[in-house]
Amino acid sequence: MAAESNASGGSAFGEVNRLRGIAFQYLSAGASVLGLIALASLLTFVFWDAFGLWSAGTGWYLTFGATVLVPTAAFGWYARTRPAVAEAALELVSWTVGGLLGAIGTVLVLLVIAGPNVWFAYFLTVFAPAGALYAYGRYDTEANWTGLGILLVLLGGPVVGTLALSVLTNIAGLLGGPGIMFVSVVLPGAAILAFVLRSLFEYGKRMTLGAAVALPAVAIAGIPVIDRVAIISRTVWLTLLVVFAVPVAVAVTNTIRDQARRPAFALPAILFGGFVLGRTIVGAFGFRRPEPWLDWQFLTSDPVTGTAANAGLYPAIVGSVFMIVLVAILTFVLGVGAAIYLEEYAPSSGPLAGITRIIQINISNLAGVPSVVYGLLGLGIFVNMRLESLTIPFVGVEVPLPFIYTGIGVGTVLTATFTLSLLILPIVIISAQEAVRAVPGSLRQASYGMGATKWQTVRNVVIPEALPGMLTGTILALGRAIGETAPLIMVGVATSTSSPPSGFFSSVSAMPMQIYTWSSLPGDAFQHGVTAAGVVTLLIVLLTMNSVAILLRNKYETEA
Repeated sequence: MAAESNASGGSAFGEVNRLRGIAFQYLSAGASVLGLIALASLLTFVFWDAFGLWSAGTGWYLTFGATVLVPTAAFGWYARTRPAVAEAALELVSWTVGGLLGAIGTVLVLLVIAGPNVWFAYFLTVFAPAGALYAYGRYDTEANWTGLGILLVLLGGPVVGTLALSVLTNIAGLLGGPGIMFVSVVLPGAAILAFVLRSLFEYGKRMTLGAAVALPAVAIAGIPVIDRVAIISRTVWLTLLVVFAVPVAVAVTNTIRDQARRPAFALPAILFGGFVLGRTIVGAFGFRRPEPWLDWQFLTSDPVTGTAANAGLYPAIVGSVFMIVLVAILTFVLGVGAAIYLEEYAPSSGPLAGITRIIQINISNLAGVPSVVYGLLGLGIFVNMRLESLTIPFVGVEVPLPFIYTGIGVGTVLTATFTLSLLILPIVIISAQEAVRAVPGSLRQASYGMGATKWQTVRNVVIPEALPGMLTGTILALGRAIGETAPLIMVGVATSTSSPPSGFFSSVSAMPMQIYTWSSLPGDAFQHGVTAAGVVTLLIVLLTMNSVAILLRNKYETEA
């Protein structure tokens, strides 16, 4: 009787659990579908207004549906059972779009914002020494000091470059704009290309060397041709070649090498050919086209025009790109460095272990602090603080400083950058710590067993294994930073400006600030048309930045 009762109870208990599991499964699926539908609906309305699709005629929809959507859907159906083709097609399209937008951003940062001379000064004091130390560390694996050297260069190089800016810019003036870009972009680009082809794609030495030599040769050989094109200067040509043409060429070559991936070329051909064919048909038959708010004029004009038809987002785009590049560099270096120290070097026992636990608790708490609080912190430290001396605790002795700190300025690029960096730094540190913890201890022990030092183990084992997780956390954190408005308002970032920032201490605006300003103006043209175009532009910049980071993360995951 007892056995039968237990069996019956166990059977009934199991049946109830299965029903609950099925119910939970369908509820979760329904909630996910509902969320996706809500997000898709929101994005559809925003894109509908931004591109003026309401004004297009039926013939326009039918034409581009037949020339672009139907062939693309057919290719997707073909590639669904061929993972190699799908991966290669995504790589081709992503590197092409990402390279183009990355080239535009690079031109804005190096040529428009900083200028070739200023960029060359920081190239000599930061990027060239750091790259040389990294290359030497790859060559001599027993050089344990290179990691510390790179960290010191990244921290001290900007200071040295700022102090010696006038001297270095005079030296840069002797080279001229094209010479500067050739030395600081093309030649390092050739070295990076060789490293990528050899390490990531496992190309042979002959092909790697040939590609590295071909890049400067193509850059020089293309100058006479570019001189005949009025809209492209030599400096822009050299930048586009390295940032746009090289990634596309690598993606194309990588696809050609594998016969199973070659059908992926059909997708770019379908998209480009379908678009050209569709425009030709629409023009021939005179179908009514969309009247988009998001056009070239919107991307290249300033917002201070007074009318929605002439409003633009150019200064805010440049400001956001400038800030987010600086935030990405600063938070990744500091966040990953702090995470590695806390996980690998910080004491876990003894008197100092308590300090480590306090630091960990504070980092976890800071990750949940509202963004407006970080705005107040930035206002107090980077804007209003005045520091002339330091008082030694418990002694009361006041020590004068060799300089007077009076803040960085109201609404400057550095003020906004440091404030946003403080905002996302705890998130980057926590995600990097989780990635370091996920590295199996057996890998560390195997490295120690082969005679590696602590730093060699961290550099050659821990960081490569944890890098995908670190990049994931950085991607999420930067996605939050680029859309923040409250901290920028607190530190005095301009809601609208007529010119992009020209340096680190220039006044700056950002896309979220400008979008917020447009949304509060009267009239449907501002609230629905221009605002929607600004939102779509912000999404495109964010998705481009994330797609490049995701591709890098996936590449390191594959290697791991």
